[in-house]
Amino acid sequence: MIFNKEEMKYLGVFGIYKESYKIITTWSKIFLQIALAFILPTYFIIFANIQISNTVFANAILNQNATTTTTTTFNQTTQLGTANGTAPLPYNPYDKLFSSEYASFWLFQAACFITGIIFSLFSTSAGIYTVARIHTGQEVTFKKVMSVVPKVWKRLMVTFLCTFVVFAAYTTGAMLVAILIILIIVFIMFSNYASSNAGLITGLIIITVLYVVGFVYMALVWQLANVVSVLEDVRGFKAMKKSKELLKGNMWVAIIAPFMLGIVSLVVRFAFWKLVLNGWYLGTVDRVGYGIVCSMLLIVLSLFGSVMETVLYFVCKSYHNENVDKLALSDRLDQVYVLGDYVPLKPADDVQLEKFNHV
Repeated sequence: MIFNKEEMKYLGVFGIYKESYKIITTWSKIFLQIALAFILPTYFIIFANIQISNTVFANAILNQNATTTTTTTFNQTTQLGTANGTAPLPYNPYDKLFSSEYASFWLFQAACFITGIIFSLFSTSAGIYTVARIHTGQEVTFKKVMSVVPKVWKRLMVTFLCTFVVFAAYTTGAMLVAILIILIIVFIMFSNYASSNAGLITGLIIITVLYVVGFVYMALVWQLANVVSVLEDVRGFKAMKKSKELLKGNMWVAIIAPFMLGIVSLVVRFAFWKLVLNGWYLGTVDRVGYGIVCSMLLIVLSLFGSVMETVLYFVCKSYHNENVDKLALSDRLDQVYVLGDYVPLKPADDVQLEKFNHV
């Protein structure tokens, strides 16, 4: 039975996969509609961005190749300029990419980035809300999901912006620490070149490993914070704090489950890049066929990941003996997203985050 509290409490990685698969296949129609409405446009935007970017940079390379026809004249000018002490700077075709004539290209890049984020938040919020409605036993229709998503995604945007600030601060701090450590190592070992190189390489490896570990941990916190932002009355930094608390005791499950899914996604993306975008040796029909297959797999993986995050949330809640009351959650979903206002539950009610007391 889906969402059995005692069973979910001890679910591992493959148990989470199984529950996510059962949810998607049981309510396949609504999830198919979500995929077509929100996830498919996201990949269209990404594909258009890649194609246009490749075209622009290819034109820059062609411009560079075109300059080879004037090599003799350029060399003569260089020699003359050198003799006069005013040698001209070498020609760089990529400088044009940052000129005013390419303003529309960078505006398009910004538009794709913002639109991609919005559709990604749309798909995430739709998946979380749908799974929550299924959990409460309420009727869920695509029409209701479409009416709720514009309200849900705003909460996710707040959490996304807070997470972006944390990631930016973390990366900046890591870079400063790395520079400081490198300077210290070089200063201490500068007298011995071989030792200096060995110490520098070791220091860089340690810094990189620590940075990756911290980055992965914050990514996990962010993913679970998305679910917390939708299903609980917190968002932003508070949602991230709640997410950190829920991850305690389930860290390995929370790491391995999305990691394995991410590996599969990377393989599919590499196949798409190799066979579709750069598969010049393939025929048009083959490239289109591979493109359709890879796109479908990416859509399924993205949808599966959204559902898996929500299942992981319920697993973590069960592990910490936090009773997710269906009636309280149902009231919240209706009051906040359908009616538009948050109405606090009565004190006598069994609220969503109340601890489940064991005898």
